[in-house]
Amino acid sequence: MTVYFIGAGPGDPELLTLKAQRVIGECPVCLYAGSLVPPEVVACAPEGARVLDTAVMTLDDTHAEILAAHQRGEDVARVHSGDPSLYGAIAEQIRRLKADCIDYAVIPGVPAYAAMAAEMKQELTIPEIAQSIVLTRMSMQSTSMPKGETLENFAKTGATLAIHLAVRNMREIERVLVPYYGAECPVVVGYRVGWPDQMLIRGTLSDIRKKVRAEKITRTALIMVGPALAAGQEFKDSALYDPEKPHVLRPVIGVGLVEDHNT
Repeated sequence: MTVYFIGAGPGDPELLTLKAQRVIGECPVCLYAGSLVPPEVVACAPEGARVLDTAVMTLDDTHAEILAAHQRGEDVARVHSGDPSLYGAIAEQIRRLKADCIDYAVIPGVPAYAAMAAEMKQELTIPEIAQSIVLTRMSMQSTSMPKGETLENFAKTGATLAIHLAVRNMREIERVLVPYYGAECPVVVGYRVGWPDQMLIRGTLSDIRKKVRAEKITRTALIMVGPALAAGQEFKDSALYDPEKPHVLRPVIGVGLVEDHNT
């Protein structure tokens, strides 16, 4: 048997990949993170499948279900939100599978930051303004951050920041980032992106905290910060389609014709 770690995307069942949908539809056992994955995502499980919401389960509980499925020779769909590679908590599960010599595979999903950018209808990397995205989180009640991976260090780069698991710490975000990005730097908070009740809250580092508090958002949110988020700004066109910047698939006009003739 095989355990399939499946990225379910941000919540919208239509953002489930074709491969993920097929595998869920073939597995006799489906374990899904119900606090972040809506039941509609796993509705394609086969009739009679053992479908369990793992929100109330421990690591020992989920592994016990996997061991039981292994004894029966049944594949398991282990469905996580977003993409499993980012805050998916699959590393400790994989360690146990390896110890028990159980095969596994990983199927990627749409990450929350990508789904949020789509809802914002904009690009996160703008020429000469921001060409990097930092995916990070803040230490609160969850696992502590490694030394050096601080919001202040990331802010020094000026990159677009995608901050997870931090909506309850908006005051600290404002305090740390304003000296680097400025009080008027744009911020967007995405609440439950991909769900029917999704919400995008736009503001700046100086006022976003009050806006988030007014909406009473305390969880399931992603915070994006950076100058690339400014709407209607002036910026240089990318060199990707610049006629003066040839590349291997688009040679300078005239040169390609000579090369074709010689060929």
